[in-house]
Amino acid sequence: MPAVSARLPVFPWDRLEPYKATATAHPDGIVDLSVGTPVDPVPERIRSALAAASDSPGYPTVWGTPQLRDAITGWAGRRLGADGLGHANVLPVVGSKELVAWLPTQLGLGSGDRVAYPRLAYPTYEVGARLAGTEPIVYDDPVAVEPAGLKLLWLNSPSNPTGRVLAKDELRAVVAWAREHGVLVFSDECYLELGWDSEPVSVLHPDVCGGSYDGIVAVHSLSKRSNLAGYRAAFLVGDAAVLGELLQIRKHGGMMIPAPVQAATVAALGDDAHVAEQRARYAARRTALRTALEGNGFRIEHSEASLYLWATRDEPCWDTVGDLSKRGILVAPGDFYGAAGERFVRVAFTATDERVAEAVRRLT
Repeated sequence: MPAVSARLPVFPWDRLEPYKATATAHPDGIVDLSVGTPVDPVPERIRSALAAASDSPGYPTVWGTPQLRDAITGWAGRRLGADGLGHANVLPVVGSKELVAWLPTQLGLGSGDRVAYPRLAYPTYEVGARLAGTEPIVYDDPVAVEPAGLKLLWLNSPSNPTGRVLAKDELRAVVAWAREHGVLVFSDECYLELGWDSEPVSVLHPDVCGGSYDGIVAVHSLSKRSNLAGYRAAFLVGDAAVLGELLQIRKHGGMMIPAPVQAATVAALGDDAHVAEQRARYAARRTALRTALEGNGFRIEHSEASLYLWATRDEPCWDTVGDLSKRGILVAPGDFYGAAGERFVRVAFTATDERVAEAVRRLT
């Protein structure tokens, strides 16, 4: 078996450790804006549902309870505009990162197949392609990718790291092109409920897919919108044939969401109020950080959605990381997400109000 180092890129976050040490040494402590991990409390309604289901001695099912499937189809219809969904159109997964990393393998892709993803992207798209032994392909324009051998095309809107949102007409063109060439589209929409300057649209919206889910699947997560990163609660919605095949594979692999987490997911998807409250927290932090960064000579590009500001001072990203670390502020270098990000940094606004205020103070 080839060594991991030969099959996979270097784990990027290890390279940030020296800068984290510098930031941590700041007299007033580190302000960690590098990782988009939630810091606010899990809503009480969700915790109560988790606790009430804690006496679950038996194995859960991979497909989830009927109540969970009802919750997913109901939410997708209400929030995404996806009509006519049945249980065959949904599949719970153990966090979205697991799905992204192992999807090409579970689809049976391998040598000679190609997997495409945006030039600036979440690194796990490449990892998943390499784990399966496929050829990873980056794109600026998805419909310009050579379709020969292309089996899987990743979309990501809103984007991590840039926060860019694809418009309906862009999504519609991709779906039409992919169907013409027999390419399966997976759309990573985990930040869809966090639009700021633009309203993100799902690939499942009828204006995009024409009311048919053939060849398309949307990926959603409760990590960001409900502060449930620790619960590993995510799900797929879309093409019933594709999800049926994945369900059989995942049954064999025992890829089950714990029963209490399934119950918590039902509660989370049935309540929009906590999402609005969390959005308000993030909106205030975003405004404060954006104002401080722009006042400090940064230019913000895209960033119309998601939990990040895509910022640059038109210098190498590691110079920016080093300078900010001396002020006790840790950010993610843009080249973690591809060479095209080498003059940008990704600034998360997932820190507490107190830490965000401290970052603003140091920047101004």
